[in-house]
Amino acid sequence: MHDDGALVEKRIDRFVRERLRPAVHRASVPLRVDAWSVTDAPVPFSEAVRQSYTAFGTGRAWGRPWGTTWFHVTGTVPVEWAGEAGTRVELVVDLGFSRATPGFQAEGLVWTPDGIILKAVEPRNRSVPLRARPGGQVDLYIEAAANPDVTSGFTFVATDQGDPATAGTDQIYRLKRVDLALRDEAVWQLSQDFWTLTGLMRELPVGLARRAEIRRALESCIDAMDPDDVAGTAGLGRAALAAVLARPANASAHRLHAVGHVHIDSAWLWPVRETVRKVARTFSNVLSLMEENPDFAFPASSAQQYAWLKEHYPELFARVKAQVAAGRFVPVGGMWVESDTNMPGGEALARQFVAGKRFFIEEFGVEPLEVWLPDSFGYSAALPQIMVAAGSRWFLTQKTSWNETNLMPHHTFRWEGIDGTQIFTHFPPVDTYNAQLSGEELARAERQYAEKGAANTSLVPFGWGDGGGGPTEEMIAAARRTASLGGSPTVELSTPRRFFEAAEAEYPEPPVWSGELYLEFHRGTYTSQARTKRGNCRSEHLLREAELWACAASVSSGAEYPYDALEQAWQTVLLQQFHDILPGSSIAWVHQEAERNYAAVADALTTLIEVSARQMCGAGDGAVTLNAGPYSVGGISGLGGGEATETDAVSTPPAPRATVRRPPARRPRARQRPRGRHDRR
Repeated sequence: MHDDGALVEKRIDRFVRERLRPAVHRASVPLRVDAWSVTDAPVPFSEAVRQSYTAFGTGRAWGRPWGTTWFHVTGTVPVEWAGEAGTRVELVVDLGFSRATPGFQAEGLVWTPDGIILKAVEPRNRSVPLRARPGGQVDLYIEAAANPDVTSGFTFVATDQGDPATAGTDQIYRLKRVDLALRDEAVWQLSQDFWTLTGLMRELPVGLARRAEIRRALESCIDAMDPDDVAGTAGLGRAALAAVLARPANASAHRLHAVGHVHIDSAWLWPVRETVRKVARTFSNVLSLMEENPDFAFPASSAQQYAWLKEHYPELFARVKAQVAAGRFVPVGGMWVESDTNMPGGEALARQFVAGKRFFIEEFGVEPLEVWLPDSFGYSAALPQIMVAAGSRWFLTQKTSWNETNLMPHHTFRWEGIDGTQIFTHFPPVDTYNAQLSGEELARAERQYAEKGAANTSLVPFGWGDGGGGPTEEMIAAARRTASLGGSPTVELSTPRRFFEAAEAEYPEPPVWSGELYLEFHRGTYTSQARTKRGNCRSEHLLREAELWACAASVSSGAEYPYDALEQAWQTVLLQQFHDILPGSSIAWVHQEAERNYAAVADALTTLIEVSARQMCGAGDGAVTLNAGPYSVGGISGLGGGEATETDAVSTPPAPRATVRRPPARRPRARQRPRGRHDRR
């Protein structure tokens, strides 16, 4: 038979590009757009909705770097759309999106006039399903964030846009589209068939019969359809693909647990204030998907991000809480943030779990058992002991797949810490936490999985990450088509717990990796931004001392323990141990803010220490030395106090009716942290 495969594949690409994609929407009409721009920090909806809006048409520039523009969009659903079977009405928005990765450019959040969030609009997620009927009115607000793309194509060249003081005032986006559109469901489904099948076809060996079978089926689909009436013949096209989509996967195919995911950096190439809005945008996307897909579950880490949602978006938090109770929105990680694990002290790492798990237990009645750190820059050998002591059972990361020289030899194993504690660990062989469930990614996961012959199951986290909006309906459609598809690994929509339980049952005696999980990448992050690192170290020491003397004052004099103030300080410090803040990999704005926060923490804790010292020592006109270290210094016992000498005493302003003078605490010199056998620093 004549081999015209290359020509057929070009024909398939052209059909998708020129006929299929343009036919997804049967019709569209522009909406009226009015706008109001925020001159400074973002404002809540309750304030934005009261402003005076002016007419604003598509094609106009908007958005100074880091600014916010609110668009008020109104219109009427065309009455001629009545009776259009197999369709849905949706809002389609293009804020001026580029080809850059989602999460690093403009994003928007869609609100109803009564302050209810519908979902976000983002570069790869531009539509919002609407319940409006033909002839009905549309009245919505879009909170559009003009976040600049500071990656420069991920070359990370120097930029002035990482600091609002130097970012300029020029408008950096141009509004391209705000339409009501009528989506053809059959055409959309057919486009998902094509995406899955063409992705699989290109991953199969050229000489394999299955590849040729898929190619011929796609060709037959095109032949069966009228290119000038895609909507009217989409059913014929889908029928032509039914048999090839129904062919089941091999019994020995790799098994993938597809876990909806979004890795939202608590700060990185945007400030913390923008992360708060990224959380709202992503979580609203997820809730919208859950309405249409009852088998879809979504894990999300970082108690801090849920806490932001509770504070700033209480209505959205209530909806998330309801889905947590239903078992569909799944808190994971058990930590306050996805922190760095090399520079924080052991106490701070323990507090990440104490604060995180406490929040999840108190707010949701859920204790996460999975430690979820897909992107931290290497992992201390002290971590297994801390994780297990916190009650966690499993650990997940994929970061070490980025190693420049020595790749990890396992994807599923037991990680052993410096004290011998072990924890069941998995590295997804798909080597990304931003999967789309493409044919390329699924094939890579199967090809790279290191435990072949002993086990056959791995996890694939899917969704636009780094704040890019999370899973999409296209990704869920891909999961459904690859549940059992000949030539592909099998894909099951799952949760982290279901995966880990299955993996443990399948592989009860995995190999053991002992010692640090060193990342051969991002090495410069451990010398960058010295003031941020110094602020963290000083804050940890001050927190220890403040808790020590507050506890002593409470026991010795009945003073009230300053729980709320200490908790607030700890939460600030834990947030800033996030793996793009403390290591020094964020934009200038983030580190300027971190330094201000550390200064405020130092002021607050110094005051707490002073108050506790006076409460503990009582009134008098003498001077004392307090030694917060564990060893005797100058005759003053560790964790104790005594009469100050002239060289020890340092005056402080006396409290009313007291003349206590408290010198700085004495601390022993820090001992060098032992390095693991893979440490090359």
